[in-house]
Amino acid sequence: MITKKTLQNASDNNIINKDQIDPLYHFILNEQTNNHAENREEPLKFIRSFGDVFISLGIILLAISINMSALSGYYYLIPVLVFTVIAEWLVGIRRLALPGMIILLAILFFINKAFSFNNENATVLSLSIISLSSLLFYLRYKMPFSLLPLTGSLVTIVIIQIGMDVLNNTFIFIALGLVIFSIAMWFDSRDTQRQSHLSDNAFWLHLLAAPLIVHGAMISMIFNQQTWTESFSNEIMMIIFFVCFFLTALFVDRRAMLVSTQLYAVYALTQLLQSDFIDSQNIMIYILMTLGLFVIFFGTYWYKTRWIVFGFLSGSKISQYVPDLKIQDTK
Repeated sequence: MITKKTLQNASDNNIINKDQIDPLYHFILNEQTNNHAENREEPLKFIRSFGDVFISLGIILLAISINMSALSGYYYLIPVLVFTVIAEWLVGIRRLALPGMIILLAILFFINKAFSFNNENATVLSLSIISLSSLLFYLRYKMPFSLLPLTGSLVTIVIIQIGMDVLNNTFIFIALGLVIFSIAMWFDSRDTQRQSHLSDNAFWLHLLAAPLIVHGAMISMIFNQQTWTESFSNEIMMIIFFVCFFLTALFVDRRAMLVSTQLYAVYALTQLLQSDFIDSQNIMIYILMTLGLFVIFFGTYWYKTRWIVFGFLSGSKISQYVPDLKIQDTK
């Protein structure tokens, strides 16, 4: 990146005139912003090089070896302290994201083993400690991935507290998913250019929100009549749901949300391999397979499709909360 100081040095060496510094600097900033917009993808910012993978493997080996040792009870807090020190070096100083994720998972794993309570509230208490630890990790290092175990633990606590009623009220999954989706969109709306950690926060929350929404909707529709195809209206509702879900992901420019749809397509494929191809009860399986292919195709032409479908909203008030709707895929 060319900084203003670089241009100042160029002026001092008579490469450019002094009065060209500001115009040239603003021109470079605009070009960088435009290039970022035209080529914006959902980059996996948690991995920068193979070195990150190499270090992460070392952390995994260290965690496995410690777990195989003779530690028990609160002695598991010793590796927690060790990994906390390592986090200060690798995450706090070197800002390595992937190793930081593995370190956090190791810390949470050993914290859970250290506080293995033997009472009816053990699970909730353990999850509470895990969520608090994740929150502290996020506050200390601002690592977006920390929000995934934090939010996941809180959601699990809520579901446990509700108990068996959650099976009879699957809308609870949808409600929890929509709450997390709203928080993710709050982060996204504050960084529509996808340049800061706020967008990364949203990424991990979308990964959690989408399965909750899809799972709740699918369970509600599939087991409403205890069969896949007993009710034709259920099939239509599924198609409508997945189309709306896809359009929502397309509008907010989050392909990560479609992971849930693809997972259900994989599940449908495994069911098909175990069933009769001409059985009429496989209709929904074929529908889900079609949706999976639909996701793959439009995932390839994501930005062009987004522009075609939602380009007319460019410049509207709602478009201010999502990435630019006018950018087309030039590939």
